[in-house]
Amino acid sequence: MSKIKKITCIGAGYVGGPTMSVIAQKNPDIDITVVDLNQARIAAWNDENLENLPVYEPGLDAVVREARGRNLFFSTDVNKAIAEADMIFISVNTPTKTYGKGKGQAADLKYIELCARQIAEVATSDKIVVEKSTLPVRTAEALKSILDHTGNGVNFHILSNPEFLAEGTAITDLHNPDRVLIGGESAEAIEALVQVYEAWVPRERILTTNLWSSELSKLVANAFLAQRVSSINAISELCEVTGANVEEVSKAIGQDSRIGSKFLKASVGFGGSCFQKDILNLVYIARSYNLREVADYWEQVILLNDHQKTRFAEKIIQTMYNTVNGKHVGFLGWAFKKDTNDTRESAAIYVADHLLAEEANVVVYDPKVTAEQIYKDLDYLGTRSPEDNRRLVRVVNDPYEALSGAHAAAVLTEWDEFKTYDWTRIKEDMKRPSFVFDGRKLLNRLELETLGFAYYAIGE
Repeated sequence: MSKIKKITCIGAGYVGGPTMSVIAQKNPDIDITVVDLNQARIAAWNDENLENLPVYEPGLDAVVREARGRNLFFSTDVNKAIAEADMIFISVNTPTKTYGKGKGQAADLKYIELCARQIAEVATSDKIVVEKSTLPVRTAEALKSILDHTGNGVNFHILSNPEFLAEGTAITDLHNPDRVLIGGESAEAIEALVQVYEAWVPRERILTTNLWSSELSKLVANAFLAQRVSSINAISELCEVTGANVEEVSKAIGQDSRIGSKFLKASVGFGGSCFQKDILNLVYIARSYNLREVADYWEQVILLNDHQKTRFAEKIIQTMYNTVNGKHVGFLGWAFKKDTNDTRESAAIYVADHLLAEEANVVVYDPKVTAEQIYKDLDYLGTRSPEDNRRLVRVVNDPYEALSGAHAAAVLTEWDEFKTYDWTRIKEDMKRPSFVFDGRKLLNRLELETLGFAYYAIGE
């Protein structure tokens, strides 16, 4: 197979945009086009002002500045990009199904199938098709079936190349990955993709497997990471009733080289597009093969995570004399973690929803998330009318405004800037008693208690 000269990526979201930007940066001799039907998103990727990129990731603007217009292009002309490409990455959304069989657990593959049908329809030359989206095991089989039955004599090679990015550090992760995983059946096709990554990744970090191992490895990696978060969160509740401190416990066990310290930080719960979706997917796959005990085991990771969010919201209500009706709760953070504008499955959404059910007035400040996105997240739940969401929730651009006149402050995202605020000023502007509920264990308990705050942190 000759060297790859043109790559197309279908999907310009949190995975496709940053991944292709770095591949273009490191392979100046390969033309890379990222396509998406969302015109506003493509316009944002092409915006002269790099602060307007649709994805916020530290370092992404510099990568785009270097490669865009040289060998990195963003377009809505999907057919042209498919026709010209030697290699096509599929990086579209695979949300959890909200209907039919597998509702609430299985991945919804309709966008993947639409991509496959469009590739099959448009392609007139042989293509390597790379699964970049997180997919259930054996999705490649469905892709292959659609592509191979076009009847137009084009050969397609399917590869699985799952992403292992952590949002907020995606550019660092792409520049210096722990590993790149490529699964496939064609040694030639695998080698073609290996060469793309070898432009900057040492060969020993590029792992090659069969298709099914690659697809499953992605789900399992996220399941193991999420399991660690739920494990320490389960212990945080035990710490609160026994007088132990979860930070001291997590430090003690993290020093064991067999356990390690990563992903042992107790919090209000994990969010993001991958953890919950991938575990539910794993649960669904296990159930479909009648592996009930395996399914139940992994489902518990999700149940514990949901419990942690509910528990945090309940703690706010109980501490504030069992009612938050008409009370002003200032939210610091809405993104699911710091250094990203991604809000998918963010704990803030569910904590807010719980408080809004009790008619609390929530005022939100997040440095990177727009008001439009915050209302969209709440409306998507369908718990109450959009009018009620706008009546009860206000979004502001100033943290001090979010907390002015508040009965309580709730830290939902671990943005570094929250630690630098003038908490003396905040205390003066809040109602008495002034409560702080730290869902990310971010702030200094001693400092806040000295100022006169009633401070609650998970696991203490």
